[in-house]
Amino acid sequence: MTAADWGLLMVAALAAGGVDAVVGGGGLILLPAILVVAPGLTAQAALATNKMTAVFGTFAAVLTFSRKIKLDWHIMAPAGIAAAAASACGAAAVSLIDRDLFIPIIMVVLVGVAALVTARPTIGTVAGDHPPTRRKFVLVVFLAAGGFGFYDGILGPGTGTFFIIAFATLLGTEFVRSAAMAKVLNLGSNVGALAFFAVTGHVMWQLGAAMAACNVVGALIGSRTALSKGSGFVRIVLLVVVIGMVVRLGWQQFG
Repeated sequence: MTAADWGLLMVAALAAGGVDAVVGGGGLILLPAILVVAPGLTAQAALATNKMTAVFGTFAAVLTFSRKIKLDWHIMAPAGIAAAAASACGAAAVSLIDRDLFIPIIMVVLVGVAALVTARPTIGTVAGDHPPTRRKFVLVVFLAAGGFGFYDGILGPGTGTFFIIAFATLLGTEFVRSAAMAKVLNLGSNVGALAFFAVTGHVMWQLGAAMAACNVVGALIGSRTALSKGSGFVRIVLLVVVIGMVVRLGWQQFG
């Protein structure tokens, strides 16, 4: 790759880190950039290198959010481990499942998410009137960790967004708190997928390390912006990213 190619990927990694820290979906920025700049890479190598980049950016976002938002680590830490295991299983199952079958389903779900957030503007912008019981909280968090973690390993786009929407709708948490929780589980799912790809020898370590540095900077900017701007800002970014994901996946499937 030329110096210009490297520069483009660094910018893409920076932008992906910022968007991903706020509402997820950073992979829809970085992964296409990798495939365009380095078309000779296999799909597995592109996915693996993207995951390596995302691990560092997500970790930076977790640290930033956790300084301002109190998280129940007795639940979130085991759930993050569960997400890692589910994601590794998803990555291992990639060759067994036709991923093209998932894309139309995911597009329908994303359209539903956009419609829900638009129709109910209070979702995620104010805390729910009735805090969930601890049993419900644990159940939702671990179901999300297993289901979306597996999805992250096998396909991936929008995993962080799905975590945020699940927490905001099912637990009544504000978008900023939902984003903080989502980053913990998304870190786990990224680590799980990366571990599988590393063992199978698909990671481009030098390229991933360079992009990771930029992704961390973007993640720090994104998470601090979300904390300062509040849930209203996160809601707007969420809608923009969801619409972008629908367009991107539609182009991938039908373009």
